Amino acid sequence: MCEKCPTDKGWRGWIELPKLDSVAAKGVWVDLSHTLSRDMPRQPFFPQPAFNKFMSAPADPLNVTHLDMIAHIGTHVDSPRHVYNDGPAFEDIPLERLCGPGVVWHVNPDAQGLIGPRELEGALGLLERGDILLLNTGMHHRAFDNGYADHPSLSIEGAQWLIDHQVKLVGVDMPTPDLAHHRRASGFNFPVHRLLLAHGVLIAEHLTNLDRLSGQRVEVICSALNIKGGDGAPCRILARPL
Repeated sequence: MCEKCPTDKGWRGWIELPKLDSVAAKGVWVDLSHTLSRDMPRQPFFPQPAFNKFMSAPADPLNVTHLDMIAHIGTHVDSPRHVYNDGPAFEDIPLERLCGPGVVWHVNPDAQGLIGPRELEGALGLLERGDILLLNTGMHHRAFDNGYADHPSLSIEGAQWLIDHQVKLVGVDMPTPDLAHHRRASGFNFPVHRLLLAHGVLIAEHLTNLDRLSGQRVEVICSALNIKGGDGAPCRILARPL
């Protein structure tokens, strides 16, 4: 177990959100999602997805594809149920938690590969209470090479900064905001996930195409599949400038 892991007290409820005002977009939608495919990004301990034809024309009257995949590979969103059995699953997540205004912010990790308050505070000129914050570390450029596994991570202090500034959803262009898989000690318990999800901060992972929107306020739609009992859900995430 890590020395700085938060005390695990389970689900603590949603952060309060301000009233969502109408927004005026001034640009086209940008798809921030990886295409669902056999080779989409995933953690090394998850099996490769399979996409097979259940029916195929012209031998059959229709083309029908069978999907076999973990919900937490490719671009997806984690619900609090991911780590807390008493937390809401996807059918319990209000739609306003998955869409609305936000900020795309480029971050450079510190020398230890951590993203903390110092790396996040530059966004304060744009970030508002109740926003979605999408972090562009540049790792999405390495999503299909071996370097993608050696990604930075949020520190516990960085995760607490997101809670303190009432971010409702944080998205990252890497496999996880927690430590990279190869850096984890025995007994690792995903402390960043536990801290964020305990306070109702949803987590989106494996984002891409963030460069076009970096440093801008945006409108975000996270169209996660509404899976009953879902601890995570594949998601098409779209954003456009405000």
